[in-house]
Amino acid sequence: MSKLTDVPKRILIGRALRSDKLGETLLPKRIALPVFASDPLSSVAYAPGEVLLVLSIAGVSAYRFSPWIAAAVVVLMFTVVASYRQNVHAYPSGGGDYEVATTNLGPKAGLTVASALLVDYVLTVAVSIASGVENLGSAIPFVVEHKTLCAIAAIVLLTLMNLRGVKESGKLFAIPTYLFVAGVFVMIAWGAFRGLVLGETMHAPTSDYEIRPENQGLAGFALVFLLLRAFSSGCAALTGVEAISNGVPAFRKPKSKNAATTLAMMGLLAVTMFCGIIALAMATDVKMAENPATDLIHNGVAVGSSFVQDPVISQVAAAVFGDGSFLFIILAAATALVLFLAANTAYNGFPLLGSILAQDRYLPRQLHTRGDRLAFSNGIVLLAGAAILLTWIYGADSTRLIQLYIVGVFVSFTLSQTGMVRHWNRHLSTEKDPAKRRHMIRSRAINTFGAFFTGLVLVVVLATKFTHGAWVALLGMVIFYGTMTAIRRHYDRVAEEISADEAPSDDSMKPSRVHSIVLVSKLHRPTLRALAYAKLIRSDHLEALSISVDPAETKALKEDWERRGINIPLKILDSPYREVTRPVIDYVKSLRRESPRDVVSVYIPEYVVGHWYEHVLHNQSALRLKGRLLFTPGVMVTSVPYQLESSEAAKKRARRRADWNAPGSVRRGPVERRTKETSKS
Repeated sequence: MSKLTDVPKRILIGRALRSDKLGETLLPKRIALPVFASDPLSSVAYAPGEVLLVLSIAGVSAYRFSPWIAAAVVVLMFTVVASYRQNVHAYPSGGGDYEVATTNLGPKAGLTVASALLVDYVLTVAVSIASGVENLGSAIPFVVEHKTLCAIAAIVLLTLMNLRGVKESGKLFAIPTYLFVAGVFVMIAWGAFRGLVLGETMHAPTSDYEIRPENQGLAGFALVFLLLRAFSSGCAALTGVEAISNGVPAFRKPKSKNAATTLAMMGLLAVTMFCGIIALAMATDVKMAENPATDLIHNGVAVGSSFVQDPVISQVAAAVFGDGSFLFIILAAATALVLFLAANTAYNGFPLLGSILAQDRYLPRQLHTRGDRLAFSNGIVLLAGAAILLTWIYGADSTRLIQLYIVGVFVSFTLSQTGMVRHWNRHLSTEKDPAKRRHMIRSRAINTFGAFFTGLVLVVVLATKFTHGAWVALLGMVIFYGTMTAIRRHYDRVAEEISADEAPSDDSMKPSRVHSIVLVSKLHRPTLRALAYAKLIRSDHLEALSISVDPAETKALKEDWERRGINIPLKILDSPYREVTRPVIDYVKSLRRESPRDVVSVYIPEYVVGHWYEHVLHNQSALRLKGRLLFTPGVMVTSVPYQLESSEAAKKRARRRADWNAPGSVRRGPVERRTKETSKS
């Protein structure tokens, strides 16, 4: 079976890597930037549009507030980046927000942060893929018609790329990410040149449209609430910032310095692109509406359900470069591709955080194990499964999915920065060096402002988005929290139960006697081998046990037993309902009741076959019996294998594969010898 799956596995994810090759998978800054920062960089493709969509509720007149909302998002971005630069220097082990909160605020706060981050990572994949599909669908009708299927296919493809390893996937992601960043900067520069230097007037495809406001003439508290909701939607540009602090171990040395530098580069690029697109959207008179079919008016008539509302970045590119021009097509393709790849931030953050949580016994231990390509394969597959489920439930609709977004990330932001304040307070209480104290006081001030600002934004997000879908994210956090708490409780209970006592216990004392039973169905070679092995063990009492289902077969077994003169007593149990498992279990339990200090050892003859399909035809009764005996205390189960000819043929095939040489390999000589000869020459 393993050989059957090994070939496609090697084709899909590549050859396995040795553990000592882990250092070769570490990332330089130029690769780490697209790997860990593709989410916040690509969010400029939809965050400006989300701001305008919310403002459109009050009509075009509300668009005048968009520069102020962009300025607030910029201040928040720089605050978060500056705060996380303190995190990566103080906690370079890769625990990120989870480690900071657990160390300084306690396990419950740490688990809350972990729950929030896990939910946010799943949503990052779902939102990024859905948004990428929508961008691609504006050019390819098939994608729009099968949006959910295409989104799921993209998640599967991205999963396979990440299963090949962090460094290899990072190289694949670097080119489109840098192409997207370059395309956006060229668009901003060319648009500014045309507007400010040449004095040209640029028009977006929707510039001559009108918006029918859902609530016209908003003022007072209603207007403030609308602006806060638009701000919370614009905060989608900050998602993924925390991934760098979680991924510090993946950087090359010096890890903390490289991670901090990458954070600063990411923040500078993201805010520049975000502000540039907002400014060009205002200059080109872009129109966006939450319900374009009814709220967008063209020549006095609603555009209708057939109208496809292009994202803000596509409309701005059409105005600056010209609709259908070469640069427009390049940027559109890069945008769609980078939105697909933006999910890679979650593919690096989720498995790493899952590994740390598994090490702390909050998640199954399998998530702590690296796969063939030295990536945390189980975490990658788990993330993909959750994202596919969410994408299927919400029909790959980014507008619906984005309402669930950013709640989790601001929960982690706030608790992490609060934990960092306590971290600096603890160190300041013991530090005497004036220079170090000044540095700590400055860092504490940054983290204090970060905690206050992100906490304020969290309140705004919850207040403005709770009824629009944020409650689903909160429910997901509660489910993760409860599940991880239950897993930790289970592991703690098991650890306490199996811990060895200092004084001698019943488990370390020899049993009074060993009662051995060899299960017999027919008298053939596997049975004779099991009987011979059981004799070798020299139990206190040895007997053969057979279940009588067919009287004729039972009679033939007795006669054959006596004819061969086997000096082991044969016990026959009647089974009027033709069951095999239950009579054996009942008999074993009766022996345990008669002598509780005795150990019952059950020997089961089993066939070893060479083809996967043969497993279906053999050993099914043995598997059921072993499964039941596992729950019977004081019972040891031993399988006595007997190799059939097909298993011998399988071994020969395996040896032939191991000895196989590629064409020409004998002529070239073994790899090691050629390497030595080359080095000598």
